[in-house]
Amino acid sequence: MSEPIVLNDLELAALVSSRICHDFINPVSAISTGLEMLAEEPDDEMRAAAMDLILKSASQASAKLQFARIAFGAAGSAGAEIDTRVAEKVAQAFVQTSEKHDLVWDGPALILPKNKVKLLLNLVGLGLAALPRGGTINAAISEDGGEVSYTITATGKAARLSEKADALLVGEATGEVDAHLIQPYYAARVAQASGMTVTTSSGEDEVVLRAQ
Repeated sequence: MSEPIVLNDLELAALVSSRICHDFINPVSAISTGLEMLAEEPDDEMRAAAMDLILKSASQASAKLQFARIAFGAAGSAGAEIDTRVAEKVAQAFVQTSEKHDLVWDGPALILPKNKVKLLLNLVGLGLAALPRGGTINAAISEDGGEVSYTITATGKAARLSEKADALLVGEATGEVDAHLIQPYYAARVAQASGMTVTTSSGEDEVVLRAQ
């Protein structure tokens, strides 16, 4: 029987870096295209369209950068805590970079250890990935006696996580992992570091990710 996947630090860092770079390629390329249009296009309407493209793409890049900073980055010194209101703002901006998705955030304002917030944002990111045709992500956060739990429900046409992503998320996958599948693996590692367990379930046009 094969053992579950365990990446070493260098492999994990390389794949997370590749994933982050992939997320930035489109908005950065669009900014470059817009700047070229401004430099070469004399028509006022085309220049206005180029400026709109630059502004929209810069906004998307900023939102993705802020999300990555917390979801994948250090986001403060060791042992830092993060306000879930900051996480909500970052998550809303990130989801809005896609015109096909909406995020409903349901939970109290809490100050949580950074790894628990990193896990929350990664689960939101996986909810987004589970909706290729668009839909709604509901992020429900609850707290009872100092223990926090999350329920991320992704609802939309053809909602699904691949079998490999599902297995990676719950720490049961074997074989290899690439940059396209690093987020569920990374989320599982963050869950382990924060003392939480992730489970998944799915139904017709719905994927549910729970952490407690």
